[in-house]
Amino acid sequence: MSINIVKKIDNLVKVKNVLVSVSDKSGLDKLVPQLLKINPEIKILSTGGTYNRIKEILGIDAASCLMQVSDYTGQPETQGGLVKSLDFKIYLGLLTETYNDSHNADLKRTGSVPVDMVVVNLYPFKNTISETGVTVEKARGNIDIGGPSMIRAAAKNFLRVAPIVDPFDYEMIISEMKTNKGLISLELRFRLAQKAFEHTAVYDRTIADFLKVKSFDEVRNCYRN
Repeated sequence: MSINIVKKIDNLVKVKNVLVSVSDKSGLDKLVPQLLKINPEIKILSTGGTYNRIKEILGIDAASCLMQVSDYTGQPETQGGLVKSLDFKIYLGLLTETYNDSHNADLKRTGSVPVDMVVVNLYPFKNTISETGVTVEKARGNIDIGGPSMIRAAAKNFLRVAPIVDPFDYEMIISEMKTNKGLISLELRFRLAQKAFEHTAVYDRTIADFLKVKSFDEVRNCYRN
């Protein structure tokens, strides 16, 4: 397998397209209006309850900047939100490299846009398994798939993308964007990537540790009629 080696990147990247899909919606009422204040031309892609929350925050202004991921991809969300963001256009937008002509040609061919910032936090698996009497099935249903995938793709491409997993970082990010007139530095993108991979590693470790102590009989009994 050949590996693409990147030799040229931008230190400062302007945030134009943002993907937001969060379980913890705290701080969105501060983050989203500030992003648009810094750059009124920002476009926001979002899913499910996050889309509804942003629409509520922005009111009539939402129409000009907010789009559901399903409208962008042309693929409606499946029942119960089982599949929302696992789409070629989303991951092309996350993984595209600025100076790669082939990547840019793929964007044009598919009508995709490069995503510059990802704001994602995950289903509360740890909180779920802390509940008294939690079943394997309830725990299984709270294993996030799309969220970790988006975080990992964005973090891998810290050369261009800012992956944000912690609402406590919103203020710091807005501060840098104000200082840099809407741009985010490579240093901050790299630090966010470090945090993002740690976030998904801990998440996966929590799932693995939970399943490790379950017996097969306990799993089988959970699904018996």
